Amino acid sequence: MTVLSSRPAQPVDPGLVSIALEIAGRLANDASDVIMATAGRGARPDDEASPFDWVTDTDRTLERHTRRVLMAEFPDIPVFCEDTDLDVASDAEFRWVVDPVDGTANYVAGVPWCAYSLALVDRWGPVVGVVADPYRAQIYAAARGRGMRANGTPVRLGDQAVSSIVCTEMTRTGPWPGMGEFISRAAVAGTGVRVLGSKALAVAQVALGHAAAAVLDSYHEWDVAGAVALAVESGAAVLDRRGEDAPLPVDGLLVAMPEVAEEVLAWWQASTSR
Repeated sequence: MTVLSSRPAQPVDPGLVSIALEIAGRLANDASDVIMATAGRGARPDDEASPFDWVTDTDRTLERHTRRVLMAEFPDIPVFCEDTDLDVASDAEFRWVVDPVDGTANYVAGVPWCAYSLALVDRWGPVVGVVADPYRAQIYAAARGRGMRANGTPVRLGDQAVSSIVCTEMTRTGPWPGMGEFISRAAVAGTGVRVLGSKALAVAQVALGHAAAAVLDSYHEWDVAGAVALAVESGAAVLDRRGEDAPLPVDGLLVAMPEVAEEVLAWWQASTSR
């Protein structure tokens, strides 16, 4: 099985990439300021929604701000988030995808683990991605072929010891089928599984070398596209549930340090094969 990316880097106009990276970084900084100013302070989620599907005033504010800036700077590139239909953009060369607050239940409770995620995507995957980690005052950014940075410092996997932590996340309705067995298989192998409440930050931990892998049995593109950009540029393996190299697979996602990708994939496949 190939665990390193076999996809050739598809070229994109370097001028577009530079401007997109600059604007995305600015929006991530704006979002970080707003999240830190409002977290746990009467964010008012929709009353009837599940905590796995909350939307708050802050989500709406940051979405409007993001749309306004991106539409002014890139009028020909559509902007999508969870209340829009990605099928509308099927013929667009590029699209922006944004999750204004990933980890909303944590945000509402004041638990210090949520993120703002933004990515410019084309048919081959993320072109530019940013993830703001407000509580740690970190902006993670990456662009195709330009590497990943954390607050401006380059990050590349290879020198770090392999972590004994693997991340996963609930679905919008609760545990995914086989999740308990996956956790048990990891434990037998001496690996701890963490469910922390933000898909973007789960993937970002792999890109940073803090976690060995992140398994997302289901997700939406806006949840993870920014973090997948980080992972690809840091040197992580990005695979679908069959172990095939895929930038944003439609039926689940494994992001892993290359040394452990095959092992974690085997746990995932065995846990969901029944």
